[in-house]
Amino acid sequence: MLSSKINYSAHKSVFFVPAKIIWFSSLFMGILASIPKILQLHITAVELAVDASIAFLFSLSTWYFNIYGLPKFSNIPVTNRFFNLRLLYSIFFGIVLMLILVGIHQVLFPGYHFQSMILMYQFRGILINLTIYMFLYFLYQTYRNHQIELELERVKADHLTAQYESLKQQVNPHFLFNSLNTLKSMVEIEDKHSAEFILNLSDFYRFTLEKRKQDVIPLAEELSILHSYMFLLSARFEEGIIFEDQIPESYSTSLIPPFTLQLLVENCIKHNVVSLEQPLTIFLSVNKDMLCIQNNLQLKMNPDPSLKMGLENINQRYQHLTGKNIEIEENPGSFTVKLPLI
Repeated sequence: MLSSKINYSAHKSVFFVPAKIIWFSSLFMGILASIPKILQLHITAVELAVDASIAFLFSLSTWYFNIYGLPKFSNIPVTNRFFNLRLLYSIFFGIVLMLILVGIHQVLFPGYHFQSMILMYQFRGILINLTIYMFLYFLYQTYRNHQIELELERVKADHLTAQYESLKQQVNPHFLFNSLNTLKSMVEIEDKHSAEFILNLSDFYRFTLEKRKQDVIPLAEELSILHSYMFLLSARFEEGIIFEDQIPESYSTSLIPPFTLQLLVENCIKHNVVSLEQPLTIFLSVNKDMLCIQNNLQLKMNPDPSLKMGLENINQRYQHLTGKNIEIEENPGSFTVKLPLI
């Protein structure tokens, strides 16, 4: 047996104790247990080898017995307590095994006093058993704690993804309703840009369906759909919204979570006045490897209803993907969100 493994089909993890550790530790315990014999003056090499072999075989058997007492190989429930039923089984197994090994020793060397031998070897066996059990216990508890941490991270990531999907679903239905109303008005007045409006609306929703399951996309794709989105907004608000894209083309291969810029633009519109008299200017740029989206601050007296989780959700997405936070700067004249480039 080259290694000892315990598979967990639920989350496909593996508890693994390398065979080298098992065999070398057993050999070390066999040699260590024979030191008192080495100090004796009248002992043959054969007797010394047999004595070391007993401790070695006992240690090796105890290793595998305790490993096979762990989940998958055993129905005994897992517990965090050190003293439990699993330990009692291990000690009982060790006592029986040592009786067998000492019996074999007595057959080979009948000159030894059996009762003295059995007491000495049983005491030695219990110490070896407790040492191996304690080491395996702490090793397995560390493994379990690590698996719990991984599971918590997975649940957190799934929850974050669900929140992000929910946030996107809040934006798109309202946007579609407003876009269809705008299209209706354009058709009624026979606006020559109606066909272009329909194409951009189609591109936007095609992108929504194709990219919604991806964690990140190239910045060039995000900007392309953002331009379609801004065209639709411009048809609705006319000159009440101004969009400036100053992002260098060299950053086109950088990555960004899909819909991030759209959600930030939607956030600008939710909280600020957008009118011909007070145009809302949205400016995109890159500064020190941070993607900046800035708008002039002209807050509404009664802003649109919001769950106030848009920026926080985007920040959590960046923490999950890059370990970095987004930066928010607000002053009397402007509001800026800075996104780490991936």
